[in-house]
Amino acid sequence: MTTKHCRWGILGAAFIARKNWQAIRDAGNAILVAVASRDVARAQTFIDECQASAPHAVVPEAMGSYEALLARPDIDAVYIPLPTGLRKEWVIKAAQAGKHVLVEKPVGCTADDVAEIIAVCDKHRVQFMDGVMFMHGRRLQHLRGVVDNEVGPVRHIATQFSFMSDDEFQRSNIRAHGKLEPLGCLGDLGWYCLRFTLWAMNEIAPVQVTGRIHSETRQTADSPAVPLEFSGTLTFADGASASFYCSFTTANAQWAIVSGAKALLQVSDFVLPFSGTQTQFSLTRSAFNLEGCRADMHEGSETVVLNEPSNNAPGSQESGLFQTFSQLVLSGQPDPRWPQISLLTQRVLDACLLSARKGSEVVSV
Repeated sequence: MTTKHCRWGILGAAFIARKNWQAIRDAGNAILVAVASRDVARAQTFIDECQASAPHAVVPEAMGSYEALLARPDIDAVYIPLPTGLRKEWVIKAAQAGKHVLVEKPVGCTADDVAEIIAVCDKHRVQFMDGVMFMHGRRLQHLRGVVDNEVGPVRHIATQFSFMSDDEFQRSNIRAHGKLEPLGCLGDLGWYCLRFTLWAMNEIAPVQVTGRIHSETRQTADSPAVPLEFSGTLTFADGASASFYCSFTTANAQWAIVSGAKALLQVSDFVLPFSGTQTQFSLTRSAFNLEGCRADMHEGSETVVLNEPSNNAPGSQESGLFQTFSQLVLSGQPDPRWPQISLLTQRVLDACLLSARKGSEVVSV
């Protein structure tokens, strides 16, 4: 490849793609060439609206066919935000067309789907990665040393990612549609909880998990029910444990806590950093003091602030995602770590759902 920029195409005009429209622009080593939808008018509307908000120097082309976009020789990589139920087909077609693939999460309906996807990408020597943005933020990179050196050994990880939907969401949003998004809140939100947990544990798989569906919905009589509210636990070989909760029926929350032998790490916005020009986290080293009849618990908390834009700016985790991926494409050397962490996340997710379907039975991973 002679260009210094990775040339991108987008398959689908999903809402999340609007955020990544700007992330591609802000990456510094990427350009957006075209956007495809099943309807060229819809693709053009998407481009017009995004261009008005975050203009690219050269306006991307609207296309009315995914196949036509994949056939273009001037596109190196594709971002695929299509529904999970359609994702496997188009990831495989993209890889077969020689396109590197960045895909939304959950990557597939099952771990078998993801293993098949990765095998095809390996065969065609294209980079595969899922779109978990926080993996590419400065804060998480900084936190690696914090967890390993200041918090650990890790004993427990707790996470929650939730938002309050309404009745219309449950009736019509694809995230509650059993055929398009069969994993419901577990796939849409729980994926992030599981990924953070696996990251904190240095990507070591748990040995056992449990899961529980607290509520679910069924949009149509012929579509499977999907979880609206889900919780789970993970147990690791070294005795560490984790718990997570995800929900479409609970107020906005996206916190993570890592408890270790030395300290407690708290991140209040681990998925989508709160709006601003900085990100932060807190470390707590509480101390208990007993003198005579007086008992005192000293908080011992400190907040660490990092210069990192929260979103939609150069240097944010979104732009970091596309910058990292584009650099791998430009290098010609795919990094196998990224597909493997996707597969591990899906395996653990599958096991949690299996446990839930079996009445919260303990399932080995």
